[in-house]
Formats: sequence, structure tokens, C-alpha cells
Amino acid sequence: MKKTGIFFIALSLGLIVGVIVGTNFFNRQSAKADERAQHSDEPLYWQAPMDANYQRDEPGLSPMGMPLVPVYAERSGTAKQSPGLVTISPEVENNLGVRTALVEFKSLELAINTVGYVGFDEDRLIHIHPRVEGWLEQLYVKSEGETVLAGQPLYAMYSPKLVAAQEEFVLALKRGNQRLIRSGEERLQTLQVAQAQINALKKSRQPTKTIIVHSPQEGVIANLGVREGMFVKPGTALMSVGALDEVWVIAEVFERQAGALAVGNAVTMSLDYLPRQKWRGQVDYIYPILDNETRTVRVRLRFANNDSLLKPNMFAQVIIHSAESTPVLQVPREALIRTGSQNRVVLALGEGRFKSVAVTLGRIGGGEAEILKGIEEGDRVVTSAHFLLDSESSIDSDFQRMTRN
Repeated sequence: MKKTGIFFIALSLGLIVGVIVGTNFFNRQSAKADERAQHSDEPLYWQAPMDANYQRDEPGLSPMGMPLVPVYAERSGTAKQSPGLVTISPEVENNLGVRTALVEFKSLELAINTVGYVGFDEDRLIHIHPRVEGWLEQLYVKSEGETVLAGQPLYAMYSPKLVAAQEEFVLALKRGNQRLIRSGEERLQTLQVAQAQINALKKSRQPTKTIIVHSPQEGVIANLGVREGMFVKPGTALMSVGALDEVWVIAEVFERQAGALAVGNAVTMSLDYLPRQKWRGQVDYIYPILDNETRTVRVRLRFANNDSLLKPNMFAQVIIHSAESTPVLQVPREALIRTGSQNRVVLALGEGRFKSVAVTLGRIGGGEAEILKGIEEGDRVVTSAHFLLDSESSIDSDFQRMTRN
């Protein structure tokens, strides 16, 4: 019995010593392995960019057909300190075509794309109305769009009041009363009788049946609403004469973009019927009233039209260029990753390290975007292949984790 007890006691001591020695040996080997892994350039494993659970011991393709991304030992160690950090080798970075851009302060160039309609320069659009009632004996312009010169006859009108005014003027001439002559001449001028006709009346002293009204300026006929033989009154709109060497374009800008508008902003315009030609103009006036239904602000643009290619009521595509004078922090527009609830960019930290960070977005220009919060001047952001890097970074980042308050 005593020998058996001694045997079991010796056996137990041997097992305990073996476990202790084995454990120490295993710990030393693990530490050495970890040290080798941390200083090794070899990846620990390869995983799918869109699924961290899909891991392989060698390069290949994921079930979605995307190249597997290598995961290094330093990534595992760093991830504990900086969630969402992604490290890739230079070869993979080159294969993905990763490009970066510098975050910097500069003026933000805003481009407002909208549509508009070509119209007459209303400052030079003249409406023709008769000064007395009468009949249109002859209409020298037959249709809208006809080009007329300054002083060209528009219509001939018969009016008993015009005949009576001529007779009174002739009577004053015969009497030689200068006061009556001046008064009679002024009355005829007020009734739209041309000075040439008044001079002819002074010589002939014979009243004419009709009075011819001439065009006050060069332009085209618009809004022609009468025909020969019609009886017209002073309130009748006969026609309009508009100049086309310069035109207005009325465009509409959404309420959220109205803050970028300013008088003098450069404008580029194109038309469907001449897609290769561009017109350069500027913002001439910003209307002060917002349309309650469309929530837009009307903007008046001015363009030169020396070749008469721009015609009233044409539909035009318009780009209003607005430059913010105060420098703002901005990144290229293609660097943005926009979701329904968050905007992100991928920071390039150097040595193959990348991390997706949330940013607060400001205004968006033609090719740049204003950043209000989240990154700083001098940072570098990824402008291509950033969706792959963002998906990998988001797997273990704080974007997807539930955090305690």
C-alpha cells in the first residue's frame, strides 16, 4: 500500500511539472510567433471586400467576383486602437487604381444648372396704340416677325379727329397767328402725326384724309392683333416692335440655390437647335418675389444677339457660374460617399492605410464640395476605389457598432 501511494504521488507531481513546462514552452513559442507575425510582410489571411466572414489562405476571388483583400497582422493590432482602419499592400492599391486628392481651402465655384426662355429686351419693346379712334385704311406690315427699320411706315389711319386737327392748323397758318400755329402743331404731334407730314401740310395747306404712322425703332413685329379696315380706339393694342440685337432670357432657380445668385454672375447658355454653339452672358436682375407654387426665383439674363440666332420663346439650357469669394474647406465631389443618413470620405493615412470618416457636407459646386466638419486642411482623401475601401472600413468601424452612452 505504501509503495502504491508513493507511486501515485510521484506520478501526480510529474504531470504537474509537465503541464507547467509545456505551458511555458507554448507561451514562449506563441510570443515568438506573434513577434514574427508583427514584423512580417506576409498577410495573415485574405478576405472578401464586401464580406469579412469570407476568408482564404491565398489570393483569389470572392463569391461576388471581387479580388480578395489581404489582412496583415498590424491591421489587427491597430484596429483595436483605431476602429475602421484598413491596410492594403502597394500591389493591391495599384490594382484597385486608388487615387487621392488634397483637402484645401479655396474659393468654391458653384454651377447652377437650369432652363430658361428667350424673350425680347423689354426695355426696348415698344407697344403701338392709336391716339384717336378711327379706321385702319392700310396696314404696311402683314404678319408677326417682319423686320422693320426706324421710320418705316406701319399703318395708315383715317380719323375724323385727325382731319379736324389738320384743318385747324391750316386755318392758323392762313391767319398767321403764331400762338395758334404753335398750339396746332403741338396737337398734331401729340396725335402721332410725323414731323415730315406736318412740314408737308405747312407747304400744301391741304389736309390729308389719312395719317401714316411710322416705326419708332428698328426691330421685328410682335403681337400683331389687327387687320386692314378694322375700327380701333386709343385702348386698342395694334402691335409691338421689339429689338433683337440683345435679348433677355428668363430662368428659374430653386430656392435652395438662390443664395449663390448675384447680379453680374457669368452665364453660359446652349440651345437644342444649335448644340455646338455657346452663348456667354450675365445675370442682369434677380426678381425679389419667390414663386409660391414652384418654390423658385426668377432670374433675368442678358445676351448679345448680333447674328439674330436667338429668337423669342426659344427654350434654352442655362448654367449660372457663381464663385464664392471667401475660401472654404473643400474636397473633389467624386470623393464623397453619400448615403441616406450620412456623408463620408475615405482618408488616406499613408503606408497603405485608409479609414472612412463621417463628414458634415455644405454646398456642392460643379466639381467640388464644401466640408463643414470631419476633416482638416492638409488631409488626403481617396477619389477612386473609395467605395471598396469604405465598405471594408465600415465592417469593423464605429459606423456599424452599437456604442454605450
